[in-house]
Amino acid sequence: PMEVVGLLNDLYTLFDAVLGSHDVYKVETIGDAYMVASGLPRRNGNRHAAEIANMALDMLSSAGDFRMRHAPDVPILVRAGLHSGPCVAGVVGLTMPRYCLFGDTVNTASRMESTGLPYRIHVSRSTVQALLSLDEGYRVDIRGQTELKGKGVEETYWLAGKAGFCRPLPAPLPIKPG
Repeated sequence: PMEVVGLLNDLYTLFDAVLGSHDVYKVETIGDAYMVASGLPRRNGNRHAAEIANMALDMLSSAGDFRMRHAPDVPILVRAGLHSGPCVAGVVGLTMPRYCLFGDTVNTASRMESTGLPYRIHVSRSTVQALLSLDEGYRVDIRGQTELKGKGVEETYWLAGKAGFCRPLPAPLPIKPG
């Protein structure tokens, strides 16, 4: 258990350092999930998609170099899920108040992560549309029809890079048929 706590602390500390150069807000960590948002609590229009995409690329690059103290030869297989849409946000509770996000957008982002693959950034159509509208050189590959729990089948994509992003990304594992 202490190795797991140490691993998550090291990894989250690494990710926290990445956040400083992006207009994103760390909402919370739950177990091994690290949830961030952009455009909240301060709105930034379609920039939210770019900020999250840039952060995801930086995190993926950082994770490729990350080594666990207790198992340095074992790679850490991270995956990311991005989705854009409306949500409700606010501080709830008195004993331990927390800034929380609510709505289908939050659920869909979680589904994008859980149906993703290691060393890949799984992206919804709404986020791809927002990214492409910015015309900043994002490279997107079609993944195809993907079953998202509670949502049905939707067309999804992989964020593969961005023009001018020069940091190395870990090589995605091969996709197995089926």
